[in-house]
Amino acid sequence: MAASGHNAAGRGKTVPEILGLAFGAIYLLVGIVGFFVTGFDDFFAHNTEEKLLGIFEINGMHNVVHILIGIAGLVLSRTLAGARTYGWLLAIGYGAAFVYGLIAIGKDWDFLSINGADNVLHIATAIVGLVIALLPVRNAVDNRRV
Repeated sequence: MAASGHNAAGRGKTVPEILGLAFGAIYLLVGIVGFFVTGFDDFFAHNTEEKLLGIFEINGMHNVVHILIGIAGLVLSRTLAGARTYGWLLAIGYGAAFVYGLIAIGKDWDFLSINGADNVLHIATAIVGLVIALLPVRNAVDNRRV
């Protein structure tokens, strides 16, 4: 049985696991709080002017995406391999969201209601994803005696 605060391998959490869990929790919270701003109607509205923290434009679909990204982080980041996978998902997914935002801002077909502040956050999240995916980790030290 693993000690409290340790995973099945008998080691503490790695930095990529901690970052993945933290970003998962943050994105889950952002998605839930977002519904207090947007409500549950007109999920795919564009140019909503409904903003989280006064700067990030959102709509119902944007909130759902945040919730799914958050849940993925909490589920995957329980292991180092899962955290690495989550990092790649963030890097690729948010890199694509950044490119989408460069093209879609202000367009009638922007189903995520993205603005410039969202784009900055998306590229920053993609970079965090790369850190989670690629950050070197020392070999885990097993807490059992040889």
